[in-house]
Amino acid sequence: MKLPEKSKADTWSAEQYTKFENERNRPVKDLLAHIPTVQIKKAIDIGCGPGNSTELLRHQYPDALISGIDSSPDMISAARKRIPGISFEVADISTWQTEAQYDIILANAALQWVPDHAHLFPGLITKLTEGGSLAVQMPDNFNEPTHRLMRTTATEGPWAKKIEYAAERVARQSPDWYYQILKPETVSLDIWRTTYYHPLAGGTNAIVEWFKATGLRPFLDPLDADEQAAYLDAYTAAIESAYPVYADGSVLLPFPRLFILATR
Repeated sequence: MKLPEKSKADTWSAEQYTKFENERNRPVKDLLAHIPTVQIKKAIDIGCGPGNSTELLRHQYPDALISGIDSSPDMISAARKRIPGISFEVADISTWQTEAQYDIILANAALQWVPDHAHLFPGLITKLTEGGSLAVQMPDNFNEPTHRLMRTTATEGPWAKKIEYAAERVARQSPDWYYQILKPETVSLDIWRTTYYHPLAGGTNAIVEWFKATGLRPFLDPLDADEQAAYLDAYTAAIESAYPVYADGSVLLPFPRLFILATR
């Protein structure tokens, strides 16, 4: 499966990602509020992006030694500017090695980009202290109109051959699947799914802007500038037919997310 590799071709944009920071922060705030681990000496934010989730982690645990990793140099640069006192490093979650043991490993909207969850999740558990927690939030919107229309648009234009692999995304498994692989490794395990309904000003263009920072990247990255513009025009037209715009010009974006809290 060919997937976007931030470490090889860094097209992630911290500026684009933070356009909807308030909305993106809601799930990680909910996740942090449910962490059962009390004694926090060392915590890490894996896939930290521009540092928004790391900042919330530090706010909740101001006395802990906190660090962050991300495979995008642009994201790490933004995170270092945002929180100068925290150690941020460029690293790929799928190959991340550490001798350290953490009281919290936070993965906010990151692991959906990483393959082989059958080995990834148990491997992360081994990096926890006894009583430490793996706190995961992943978008669970693969079958939402936003993502179905990305795939449909990809097959219906002259760009089809260039981006045929883009639909081959890392599969999020069912809650039952994660329960079965994590239960033997944990003393407590909490899994839930929440759908957030985000009112966005700017109509359906706002939806497109949201996903230009994340879900649309595998479709746009292989295209040249003209092809990207044509793809986005076609995708925007499809989104307009799927999401009604209200009288005040806003649109409501449903966004399901899967949460996993696994304590060793």
